Amino acid sequence: MAGLPKLPNFGPPSKFPPDMPKLPSVSGERVVKALKRAGFVQLRQKGSHVSLEKRGSDQTWKTVVPMHSEVAKGTLGDILKQAGLTLTEFLELL
Repeated sequence: MAGLPKLPNFGPPSKFPPDMPKLPSVSGERVVKALKRAGFVQLRQKGSHVSLEKRGSDQTWKTVVPMHSEVAKGTLGDILKQAGLTLTEFLELL
């Protein structure tokens, strides 16, 4: 329909490029396994949350993963930021 005006975008712009894969639906167990493959070490577990850490030569990454059957997409995005991983790197680790 060529004559229709373009509708405005609502809400904030996406922080991900349009060609980037979407965050997968994964369990906390799979997230922990993927992070361990990336070099993270489990520090402790308190209740249903696992604390992980990765030490580099000049930087340390720490994150906490909830051991839920499905980690919320926003939570997964925050875990990846804290872990210093891109979505593509994380998908390769799964």
